[in-house]
Amino acid sequence: MKAVLKQLLGAALLFAAAMPAALAQAYPQKAVRIVIGFSAGGTTDLVGRAVAQQLSEAWGQPVIVENKPGASGMTAADLVAKAAPDGYTLLVTPQTRVAVAPALYGKAPYDTLRDFQPITLMGSTPPIMVVNPSFEAKTFAQFADLARRSNPPLNYGSGGIGSSPHMAGELLGAQLGIKQNHIPSTRARTRP
Repeated sequence: MKAVLKQLLGAALLFAAAMPAALAQAYPQKAVRIVIGFSAGGTTDLVGRAVAQQLSEAWGQPVIVENKPGASGMTAADLVAKAAPDGYTLLVTPQTRVAVAPALYGKAPYDTLRDFQPITLMGSTPPIMVVNPSFEAKTFAQFADLARRSNPPLNYGSGGIGSSPHMAGELLGAQLGIKQNHIPSTRARTRP
């Protein structure tokens, strides 16, 4: 009798352990939404749309891209942070929007570590420095020397406050011991 009870208990435990796998549905069962915190046409938008198209074809489900610009990408991040945690609302964003923007602007309406789970790195863009061909510095050493002597400081542009080029420019200035004026694009100057 004890042997039969042990076998039944073992079978019941095995059945209980297998139940979640048997009940699990294939993902996705409905449309997936990708939220991008920038206007259409920029790098993040283009990458997000290309990935959305490939995912839609692979999954046989619609993958809808929604652009939600504002507050340096924090509006979109907040929307995704507050969405149902079911995997049907995804955020495509540069790391600066979830890592740097909250530090620059103060308290974000979300907690990056608590509210987001990274899925994959979709790409990387190394920073490059360019100048107008008529600019007097033709090498990096010449640029550093000129920047140290310039009064007023040289200007540099980026896609916006907290963007990777902005952070790279600030790091460059700190490492070279130079002052520079950051000129963000007018589209990206929105503060939360």
